[in-house]
Amino acid sequence: MEEQIIREIFYYKGYYLDFFDTLKPNVQKKFNWTLKLISTIERVPKKYFDHITNSTGLYEIRVEVGSDIYRVFSFFDEGQLVILVNGFQKKTQKTPMSEIEKAEKLKKQYFDERGNE
Repeated sequence: MEEQIIREIFYYKGYYLDFFDTLKPNVQKKFNWTLKLISTIERVPKKYFDHITNSTGLYEIRVEVGSDIYRVFSFFDEGQLVILVNGFQKKTQKTPMSEIEKAEKLKKQYFDERGNE
């Protein structure tokens, strides 16, 4: 039985894919599995996909492989379209503010460009 796509995933420019290319194959596999989960199930567990508080609608995709933790920022465009932007390996308990600011900037850039079409 083929799974139905609930949400489409879109990679904004090369930000996510550049990050993805730096990852080990087992981490890439876990990211692919997580993205499939996000795109095919109605209620994605917070463990994998969660809203970032004090942001303008940013979400983080969470992947853990062994003791390594990775995050990719994303946001929604027109309902069920998930836009992926920057990713990083998390090395501290708190998400670095510089990464959130970068994601906010990329989100603004995305919508500015989209508005000019």
